[in-house]
Amino acid sequence: MTMTKEQAALPAASAVQNPPAVRPRGNVWKALLGRPEAGALGGTILVFALFWAVAPPLRQLPAMSTVLYQAATLGIPAVAVALLMIGGEFDLTAGVAVTTASLSASMFATSFGINLWYGVAFSLVLALGIGGLNGYLLARTRLHSFLVTLSTFLMLQGANIALTRLITGNVATGDISTMPGYDSAHAVFASTLTIGHTQLSIAILYWLVLIVAGTWILLRTRFGNWVFAVGGQSASARAVGVPVGHTKTALFMLVGFSVWLLGMHMLFTYDTVQSGAGRGNELVYIAAAVVGGCLMTGGYGSAVGSALGALIFGMTIQGVVYADWNPDWFMFFVGATLLAATVFNNWVRARSSRGE
Repeated sequence: MTMTKEQAALPAASAVQNPPAVRPRGNVWKALLGRPEAGALGGTILVFALFWAVAPPLRQLPAMSTVLYQAATLGIPAVAVALLMIGGEFDLTAGVAVTTASLSASMFATSFGINLWYGVAFSLVLALGIGGLNGYLLARTRLHSFLVTLSTFLMLQGANIALTRLITGNVATGDISTMPGYDSAHAVFASTLTIGHTQLSIAILYWLVLIVAGTWILLRTRFGNWVFAVGGQSASARAVGVPVGHTKTALFMLVGFSVWLLGMHMLFTYDTVQSGAGRGNELVYIAAAVVGGCLMTGGYGSAVGSALGALIFGMTIQGVVYADWNPDWFMFFVGATLLAATVFNNWVRARSSRGE
């Protein structure tokens, strides 16, 4: 049968009347604003633009590698802290636990005169044990994690100083650079990578790996679903069979792993450890997660957002130095940057929730 000209033209007409669906550009913008890290990304751009303008050294690659290193030393624990906060809990031990990990590895190996890798392994077990203890106490006492981890924070802070003085007779550990196993451990935890004419610390690589792993866990695994569930509505999650206690304990142990990793990096970078170091850093890790979009109430956030929060801190810390501002105002500038980034983040989230 031969089609008429009118019949032959029908498909073309239909194609004109029903073109392929195209997602409106406004919907894409709203979807981007709906991401937890959207505000942090905007804050990162603003802080970068500020210090690009006022701190000319920041425009050079070596300076940017220093910024990335500063961000990595904050961001390694911040990724794990962000996942814990998404799960609805805090960990105030993270700062001093980095020092505990470094001290335990150094003193265990030097006290017995053994290979440093035994100290590294002992430190890992201890760090995971501290995280597990925090999770266990939380589940058994039903206290808020702020109170539980504040207690363990004070205990670790006292133990760091008291045990170091008892074992070494000083407030710092001895030099470990001549001990067996040092070269291989230094290569694993504190080496540098050369890219072009720029050297990057291996800590930056570990930071990136943790960001990718944290994102994969949250978005692609059943455990990630559990994390969001226990952070948003723990009672409802428990009612549908989510192991709330075990999930939170695993998150505390993840924080323990991250502080151990950073502790090993710091130990093999400087070869000695001051027993009083690390106090106050736990607040910076939490702040980086909050700036990155994590809610204080749990159930919302991302690993990428925590990385952007750490990057904001890294740029601010180094930017103040490169801009040659009065160092007496250093912490004021850091606090002002934190406040501005947090306000901007909340503004973006508010616009997103209103569908603007």
